Amino acid sequence: MSAKANHKVLIVDDEPDILEIIQFNLNKEGYDTRIAQNGKKALEIAKEFKPQLVLMDIMMPQMDGVEACRQMRELNSMKDAYIIFLTARTEEFSEVAAFEAGANDFINKPIKPRALLSRIEAAFRRNSSSSKDNTKLIFNDLTIDKSSYTVVYKNNPVVLPKKEFELLSFLAQNPNKVFTRDDLLQNIWGSDVYVLARTVDVHVRKVREKIGDGYIATVKGVGYKFEVGE
Repeated sequence: MSAKANHKVLIVDDEPDILEIIQFNLNKEGYDTRIAQNGKKALEIAKEFKPQLVLMDIMMPQMDGVEACRQMRELNSMKDAYIIFLTARTEEFSEVAAFEAGANDFINKPIKPRALLSRIEAAFRRNSSSSKDNTKLIFNDLTIDKSSYTVVYKNNPVVLPKKEFELLSFLAQNPNKVFTRDDLLQNIWGSDVYVLARTVDVHVRKVREKIGDGYIATVKGVGYKFEVGE
């Protein structure tokens, strides 16, 4: 049995033709897939199916993709899922809304099957690599455990979506080192993913809301660093 049979993918789009094409190509590669035509149904399936990766349109009836993504991230089983938005909308506000809701990636239609498969394979490789790193980082009142994807701040557990966690842990592994936004995009999102530099700012803001402003410092005109005492 192919190793991909253990990789669960949920495909969500209100256009039957797109669902059929994507599911056909993923099934041919050996992925275990489910489909839904709106956000509400996708959420129901996600609770039972527990996909590791979700491909989802933004503009859909009953519940749009952004709201479905936001609610999926509230499920324990979906905290680490890789969520890719499929959309014909290219306005910046759509990307920002998607990433704020917890998305990992953003692909514009029309979908090119081979490029999409490459993106999916890269996402699963990254997840597999991340799961092998069991480093625990401790800084005064902040503990970051990469083996369990957990954060404890001032003795209280903090829930971070996958990309927020990866941003925090990457910076924390390189204390006091300054990274540009491009550096962070390259190391966390990867070179095969197209996202805006503003995505980094959005994620930093969300992390600061949960662990305060004391750890991730802004270096004006350059980027960010994880600040600890010398």
